[in-house]
Amino acid sequence: MRSIGEMARDSGLSVSALRFYDRAGVLVPAWVDPVSGYRWYGPEQCEEARLLTRLRRAGMPLPDIRLVLAGWSGADTDLVRKLLQAHLRRLELGLSDARSEFSAVRALLEGREKPMTSLRTAAVRLTVPAAELAAALDAVRFAAGTDPELPMLGGVLFDIEGEALRVVATDRYRMAVARARATGHDGAREQVIVPAPLADAMRALLSGEDGDGPVRLSVDGDRVTLEAGDRQASGQRLDHDFPDYRRLVRLPAGRRAVVDVPAFREALETGPVRTSETPGPDGAPCDLSVLRPAADGTVTVCADGEGDADDQNHVAVNREFLLDALAAGARDRLVLEFGAPTAPLAVRRPDAEDTFSLLMPVRLEN
Repeated sequence: MRSIGEMARDSGLSVSALRFYDRAGVLVPAWVDPVSGYRWYGPEQCEEARLLTRLRRAGMPLPDIRLVLAGWSGADTDLVRKLLQAHLRRLELGLSDARSEFSAVRALLEGREKPMTSLRTAAVRLTVPAAELAAALDAVRFAAGTDPELPMLGGVLFDIEGEALRVVATDRYRMAVARARATGHDGAREQVIVPAPLADAMRALLSGEDGDGPVRLSVDGDRVTLEAGDRQASGQRLDHDFPDYRRLVRLPAGRRAVVDVPAFREALETGPVRTSETPGPDGAPCDLSVLRPAADGTVTVCADGEGDADDQNHVAVNREFLLDALAAGARDRLVLEFGAPTAPLAVRRPDAEDTFSLLMPVRLEN
């Protein structure tokens, strides 16, 4: 017999995933200690856990996986084969439908695109307080994407307009926005995607600056340069268009709760977690924290059995992402703003409404 920890090590599933699949009736332990509640697994269940992992990666729904596992060790494998074939057909039909819809979308996109008539030649010069730019980069850097298939998200957007420099990053699952004052630019709005390594070099350059001393940011064609005294960080901008983040942050007002960040972090780190049915950015299930805001302005991390898929008074988010957002908030007290369970969770600074993070919720399964 294997303990749940040994089973996690040998099967590749996390402890929280094993608990989730137990509750879902998919991979039930061979024996549960009636006194301690500790789970124990039989020798054959390690193979079943590895099989379960493969089927989930292929997108098979849990009800079908339950039947596959039930018939896996039997002499008659006809049911298992039919379930695998049926799921493969669903995937092929879904892919065919997706290809058809994407072809239509591409045709619409090609009709809207305008041929490029000239290279970027606009020159931009502005001055930014060093401390404000450093704080803005610290507030958003964690949300930058790393997916090579989406290179436009692999950097930090510098959105220059009037006397404001907005710094934005997103990987689709989360978004962070911050603002710094800017002077010296009175032209049209300019957007520049700074590659993540260059953004990190700029932040390192700012580490040597004291107080609100000014630094100079310039954009010449495809080159972006940050100068601080006689030192500089310079490189090529990403030649892509960033999504219209302003549309994505227009959220209806929700319920607000002010949290004590150290205490809330401890509640998240030591509290109960669920395992997401939906793969995270790395393709694997992620740990979720289920949050329930109360009328008195407090937030509870829900225990197992609370906040199911039909509960409209909670939101489930990737716990690691929420911890990152709390760290990037850089305050002992932050505001959590809740909308519907399907709306993003906003993490805001109480003293700076222009600096915030948005976390996409994750749907809970029954």
